Amino acid sequence: MLDQDTRSAILLLAGKGHSIRLIARTVGVSRDSVKLVLGQGTPEPPPFERESKLLPHLERIRDLHVRCGGNLVRVGEELRLRGVSVGYSTLTQFCRAHDIGTKPRKRSGRYHFAPGEEMQHDTSPHSVEIAGRTRLMQCASLVLCYSRMQYAQLFPSFDRFACRVFLSEAIAFFGASAGRCVVDGTSVVRVRGWGDDAVVADELAALADRFGFRFWVHAPGHANRSARVERPFHYIENNFYKGRAFSSLDDANAQLRDWCDRKNRRFQKHIRAVPIELFAAERPAMKPLPAYVPEVYALHVRRIDSDGFVNLHTNRYSIPDAILGRAMTLHETRSTVRVFDRRRLVFEHVKAESGAGLRITIPGHHPRGSVSAQKGAPTAEEAALRAADPMLGQFVDELRRRHGGRAVRSIRQLHRLWIDYPTDAVVRAVTAALPHDLLDLGRIERMVLRSLAGTYFRLTADPLEDDVDER
Repeated sequence: MLDQDTRSAILLLAGKGHSIRLIARTVGVSRDSVKLVLGQGTPEPPPFERESKLLPHLERIRDLHVRCGGNLVRVGEELRLRGVSVGYSTLTQFCRAHDIGTKPRKRSGRYHFAPGEEMQHDTSPHSVEIAGRTRLMQCASLVLCYSRMQYAQLFPSFDRFACRVFLSEAIAFFGASAGRCVVDGTSVVRVRGWGDDAVVADELAALADRFGFRFWVHAPGHANRSARVERPFHYIENNFYKGRAFSSLDDANAQLRDWCDRKNRRFQKHIRAVPIELFAAERPAMKPLPAYVPEVYALHVRRIDSDGFVNLHTNRYSIPDAILGRAMTLHETRSTVRVFDRRRLVFEHVKAESGAGLRITIPGHHPRGSVSAQKGAPTAEEAALRAADPMLGQFVDELRRRHGGRAVRSIRQLHRLWIDYPTDAVVRAVTAALPHDLLDLGRIERMVLRSLAGTYFRLTADPLEDDVDER
């Protein structure tokens, strides 16, 4: 179909008396098209109307759309059952053309912020290669909406403690805070509600009171409301990580901090300004830092175990032998673990990464060495099993080999089987299990019961009082 400009050119040339052949050659269309336009006599193209075979079923489709919960696949299946067979793309185009299941699109608009009015915070999962290993990290970012100043850091996981640590560091990096901090519906900050009615977690609310701002949670589906912080994540992924090597998480965060500082001092085309220069005008309108900003820490109560360690996030930290068995208070900061005995600081450890499963021993804490490394005497149950039969002793050795120091529970379970059932039946089951490396005592007990099916035997009231030799 010819557009309006081409049709106007045809009518203009025809009005000057040119022939159809010349008009067709000049405009670049066929003579039949020229004749058709001259016959219609108007530059406006005629409306393109092609009646769809679904048009007679319009009301039925509207009804099926409601009954099928908006699932057009089910609508198409129901139409085929009624003898109306159309393709899925044809059905969806027909529904769009007749506003079935569609919502009118709205302009996104723009948000304008006064100096010091708002800052936005969010996190994004990033795959980062650290020390030669690709890890999934949470990149947290805080952006000042007026000046576009940005601060970002990486965390292995992001909970409320990490959120408090990050926001404190970010506000200290800026030297001031905006009056409002916008976040999405993350459960790290939000407990319930949206907007001005949102209820914030107590520890985050206390942090906001300390720095003089308030949290504001935007509703789901309004990602544009936090676009100031959403957009820079793409730039971090495609600029900061590329071509850089990180020896550790601390090294990556140090480089990211320097990168943010350089980025804040560069001219940015989309705002036609340098963020650090806009920040100079924004700073007077922001909330100043309080006179004293305490270090953010999480409080834990731990009892020192018999090995002389306290456990925190799968890591074990050594404690002097003089206070074994007592309950300690742990202050976990971003980089340290401080152990307190009531109000007295006992020791300060460098914090290991959560989930690393490390055992950190400070020289001088355990002068006599690790108690767990010393091999203790066998338990009474183990001694009784070894004295009862060599095969039971061999089975105990296999349990020790398989489970190490955790084999005590299995040895006690084997001792119970030896007490509850005749020794011959237990020995036969153990002898059959050992060649197959079968150490599951539940299955061995079923083997014993299967061999004793239909056999009657007497158990004493207190088997522990029986002489082992009589068995």
